[in-house]
Amino acid sequence: MFILIRALTYATLFIGFVLIAVPARLLAASGLARPEEIGPQQIAGLITLAAGAVIVAACVLTFVVVGRGTPAPFDPPRRLVARGPYAIIRNPMYVGAALAMSGVALYYGSWWLLGYVAFFLTVTHLFVVTYEEPTLRETFGEAYAEYRAGVGRWWPGGV
Repeated sequence: MFILIRALTYATLFIGFVLIAVPARLLAASGLARPEEIGPQQIAGLITLAAGAVIVAACVLTFVVVGRGTPAPFDPPRRLVARGPYAIIRNPMYVGAALAMSGVALYYGSWWLLGYVAFFLTVTHLFVVTYEEPTLRETFGEAYAEYRAGVGRWWPGGV
């Protein structure tokens, strides 16, 4: 139970800042207001946002249940997480976050927010390549090497 509380706390802080506060500031700075009518673009945005949120929630729960840890780099899983969304791609949480933010960008029709998503993905990629993957190789050894060979970093498939 304590792992779940820690994971929800860290996820809330990350989501609150990276996925809500920064995008809200970008939307406010760009002068975009909430659309007066809900049309097909807004519906597609809400569906994309919801899909991303479901992926992120599934990742957090998988980290707790399977990995016995949290998504936070300073409180990582104790076991290699290669099930659930992680059986499809190695970084589904980041993909889910990007999907959620892309849904908001679509809902508002915001190119600024879409640019933020591109920035987020670039920074995330650099973090994954320079910190996460070397740390996982060191921590989980051959098990991670096998997982990496069979599951793609950002897209289904190996390496």
